[in-house]
Amino acid sequence: MKTYRLDRTAFSIQTFAEAARQRACWLTRSPRERLAAAWYLICSAYNLDRSKRHRLDRTVFSMRKHTDLEHKPSL
Repeated sequence: MKTYRLDRTAFSIQTFAEAARQRACWLTRSPRERLAAAWYLICSAYNLDRSKRHRLDRTVFSMRKHTDLEHKPSL
């Protein structure tokens, strides 16, 4: 897999026309390439290792059953 480096000096303010051209350019790429680029940006933003598989910490989230709202009187 190709290694990317984030160039922090490459960001600039764009016009709507420039942004539309950028979007058109990305839409010519395959979904796999777009997801790889998105994953790279996420890993760069959160300082994650791109080669590791990250799992959801299920101890943080809990599940509960929703109560039936149809039989409750409205206020």
